Amino acid sequence: MPRGIAADGPAVLSYGFRPFFLLAGIFAPIALVVWIGALAGYWPVGGRNGPIDWHAHEMLFGYAAAALAGFVLTAVPNWTGKLPVAGRPLLGLATLWLVGRLANGFPELVGEGVGALLDCLFLPVLAGVVIREVVTGKNWKNLRVAAGISALAALNIAFHVAGLAGWDAMPVLRLTVVLFTLMITLIGGRIVPSFTRNYLAKAGATRFPRPAGRLDEAVLLATLVAGLAWGALPQGPVTAALAALAAALQAVRLAGWRGWATWREPLLGVLHVGYAFVPVGLAAIALSALGVMAEPSALHLITVGAIGLMTLAVMTRATRGHTGRALTASPTTTLSYCCLLAAAVLRPFAEAVPAGYSVLLDASGIAFILAFVLFVVEYAPMLLGRSRAGDNRSQRAKHQA
Repeated sequence: MPRGIAADGPAVLSYGFRPFFLLAGIFAPIALVVWIGALAGYWPVGGRNGPIDWHAHEMLFGYAAAALAGFVLTAVPNWTGKLPVAGRPLLGLATLWLVGRLANGFPELVGEGVGALLDCLFLPVLAGVVIREVVTGKNWKNLRVAAGISALAALNIAFHVAGLAGWDAMPVLRLTVVLFTLMITLIGGRIVPSFTRNYLAKAGATRFPRPAGRLDEAVLLATLVAGLAWGALPQGPVTAALAALAAALQAVRLAGWRGWATWREPLLGVLHVGYAFVPVGLAAIALSALGVMAEPSALHLITVGAIGLMTLAVMTRATRGHTGRALTASPTTTLSYCCLLAAAVLRPFAEAVPAGYSVLLDASGIAFILAFVLFVVEYAPMLLGRSRAGDNRSQRAKHQA
């Protein structure tokens, strides 16, 4: 597979984060508008799956998968020391993702079976690319990430099998949320304390995030067990107990990263806030398993709060860093974080305020859309344009060295 950061050609194809972060940012608000319109009866979407399952699928396998692809394709060169996938191969991956969005949204154009098949192509190919890079680079510890993408591909296939067979797709969707939560636990457990340590060291601090140890493995295992229990049995005291234990361990882990010391830099602080929605979401799952909270509210805290805020945080930070911008949040970036944070908390809060339910629900949707519109307005020029630091010849020389 040809690799390298092209000195000519479109800049958007020079690195994996560029097309996929841009596509994720554009797709998220459009998908929400399409879903709202479908619920209102203005147009059909999703074929036999219907607008509700389509919305859940596209937020996970559409938006979140694009953000994950952008991150992984950018991180792999750092892991392996190899040049990144770029140019036509990168265009091919982005095209597969786009074809999947069209085929899944409007399967009547090609037929339900063909539409499902087309949507299932992107993730296995992405997994194959990552596995190849990790194996050839002998970077064995990151096979976990490749395994996660492979599992995501399998869950996407399972979703379409359930849809074609007329089965309930919610167990698959719950397990997909669990998988993304595990990837946040794994990857976030690396980058959040690492970025925080660097920031505090630069600020002259003497106390740093707790180093990785047995607690991290215990957190990963507890989250996996609680997630599997929730995927299979969303109601009951056993699931509630396991989710509560995982939430407590996640909270202890997060507290050891000294997030309160990063409040002056939103670009870093938002990573701690986004990760905080993991224990909050797990606690909400425990409450929903006991019937105290509605399951959609618990899902919203994890999907919008943890998955949404963490991916937006990573997309903004990685874009700024890899295009030669200062690693500091602009007012527009900070506002986009605040909007997505509002979207995450307003939906569950609406459940507790029946009189204002519709208003709060609308406000949550508007805040979500605004968050990604702000991201696209500010970051599209960075993603489409050349790096200020020159991410071509200088970076090529760095990798070749």
